[in-house]
Amino acid sequence: MRIVLPSLLILLAVGCSESDLAGEARYDTGFGGDSASPNGDNDGSEAPDEDTDLGEPEVEDDFLALMPAATDVYIFVANPARGTITRVQVATLAVDTTKVGSDPSVVLVTPDYSTAVVFNRGDDTVSLVNAQTLDQQVVEVRQNFNRMVLSPDGIWAALWHDVRAERPDDPPTSGLVSYNEVSFVHIPTGEHQPMAVGFKPKEVQFTPDGATSVVVSDEYLAVIDLTAQALRPDLVQVADSLIDPPPAEEVVVAPSGAYAFVRQFGADDLAVVDLVNRSVQRVPVGLNPTDLDLSPDGTKAVVVSRGSEELYIFDTADPVSIAPDVLPLPLGEGFGSVLFDPTGNQAMLYTTAAPVDRYASWQLSDDTITLRSLVKPVANMAISPTGDSMLVFHTKEDAPDASTTSPFYDEWALTLIDLSDHRSNPLRLPGEPIGYANSLGGERGYFIMEDQPFLEVLRYDTLLYDEIALRSAPRFVGVLPDLNISDDDVPPAWVSQEHELGRITFYDADDHTAETITGFELNSQIED
Repeated sequence: MRIVLPSLLILLAVGCSESDLAGEARYDTGFGGDSASPNGDNDGSEAPDEDTDLGEPEVEDDFLALMPAATDVYIFVANPARGTITRVQVATLAVDTTKVGSDPSVVLVTPDYSTAVVFNRGDDTVSLVNAQTLDQQVVEVRQNFNRMVLSPDGIWAALWHDVRAERPDDPPTSGLVSYNEVSFVHIPTGEHQPMAVGFKPKEVQFTPDGATSVVVSDEYLAVIDLTAQALRPDLVQVADSLIDPPPAEEVVVAPSGAYAFVRQFGADDLAVVDLVNRSVQRVPVGLNPTDLDLSPDGTKAVVVSRGSEELYIFDTADPVSIAPDVLPLPLGEGFGSVLFDPTGNQAMLYTTAAPVDRYASWQLSDDTITLRSLVKPVANMAISPTGDSMLVFHTKEDAPDASTTSPFYDEWALTLIDLSDHRSNPLRLPGEPIGYANSLGGERGYFIMEDQPFLEVLRYDTLLYDEIALRSAPRFVGVLPDLNISDDDVPPAWVSQEHELGRITFYDADDHTAETITGFELNSQIED
């Protein structure tokens, strides 16, 4: 599932380790032969029992996810190694840095732009930072968390431990450790309300009005009334049996807030939870559903059933009494993931669970599905905000029948695709991609690679690229917001880099110039 956030819900620079992005862990794909997972985990769900033939869960790498716009005044960049966050004023590029907690790993900003919410992974705290003054309030939360999200109204931050987000460099645990807890932080006051929910919570979602939160675990969906004075989970059983339930992997909430949809790996039905009366209806979805997404307009909930090679398309207004439309998928491809373009014109079907060097485009207007080839298997896909272009990040692992004479054999690769006619430009990469961003106008994309001192600029209109040299290895990449949408200027991209005193480069795509600020943790100095 990919969560489409409203344009005013701000996700800024997310401080995540490069080791999260792509590795080469071996596993049995269930489609014949061994393959390499495109990242070190398997989307966090426990592997199915060895006596089943479900294959691996699909991997959807949040750390390569497209970031929405920053605020209209500032962006914030996390500096995990230094325990700071950097604030950049968009209009002037003035840089300020302030201390927060240990290992700040996520920075989110409330929709009114007033508060930067920082999750400090190293000391189990949340810093509520005034975006203008940089004054802050520190809130202690429960231990051993690794994920944080904000409610759509910016009133609550929810934190929990997701086994899918575990990393080799996680802080060591000591004493008692729980895998059932969630912390809710009331951002205006800093009040902390922790609670126990189901075992190993996987995902936290909110109704669009921010009044209700849902937390999915294997056995239960915890429904929390966020308007209550004291928060308390109302547990709704979503598993048929509480003994050895199938792993719950995704929950999405209908735009009306009336229903939540829960997908469980290996379960051949979808749990539809009525959030008003807390009832559960189970609707068939073919064999082994592996992905669940809402259409861009929110009217449809789409389930990819990898085992029966079908798409189940539900009406989110009435998913129980209205029978779903069912579309067959190309046979024998093992497609298990779906990615919509933001315009709702088409969607891409692919798999990350096996070394398949193909994808399919699904035209939503007439439901035609066209099978297309790729130079390598898929690690992740991303579509530009306009829906005109797509990036395919490939695994280093090759397809079983790949030619050893191919220039992409045993190499990292990325493919640019024009979605109007699906012409492509595959690129061999010298290193592993660790982050990317798109300009909001859809003209350009930017990505960085591990230990490669370059900002790669992708021009979507021509499918060509430019390479901008950096002074040190990059860490995070993003794009500044557009302060004047009526002009033709393209907002600059930024790249934070490894440097003990801080380093950030701003690239202006209009005149192809780069400006670097180094040492801003002590002072700001422009380097020509």
